Amino acid sequence: MSKLTHLDSKGNAKMVDVGDKQSTQRIALASGRVRMAAETLALIAAGGHKKGDVLAIARIAGIQAAKSCSQLIPLCHPLMLSSVDVDLELDSDNSQVIITSRCKVNGPTGVEMEALTAVSVAALTIYDMCKAVDKDMVIEGISLQEKQGGKSGHYKRSMAV
Repeated sequence: MSKLTHLDSKGNAKMVDVGDKQSTQRIALASGRVRMAAETLALIAAGGHKKGDVLAIARIAGIQAAKSCSQLIPLCHPLMLSSVDVDLELDSDNSQVIITSRCKVNGPTGVEMEALTAVSVAALTIYDMCKAVDKDMVIEGISLQEKQGGKSGHYKRSMAV
């Protein structure tokens, strides 16, 4: 296993210098889910939530979070994202909302953190909007599914989360 890149030789936190890295197209896909009571999922599906369209607001929150990643995570580089997609799927068989994000950039560093942040904030937004009717919701399984581009090449998760 290689060394942690965000630590200097003395163990102090540092921002990685990406100035000499080649700009390439980089794509990252992440996913996660919010488990909830069947009644809560039905309320979201029916669009009957008094706070508004839960899925639309969660999608916008996820996109905004990806764009703000470097403001939330101290050592992330600010990126000029070329696209951010956040998809939300209602899974009534398992009473959950499945969240996936896909972030893309042409630059010297990857977009994994942006994709993971988009999923995380979309999930937190669902929780926030529905907590009045379901405090037992669980956010889980947030993980990187795939990344492309850069020196380390292509990565695809080999096991389900």
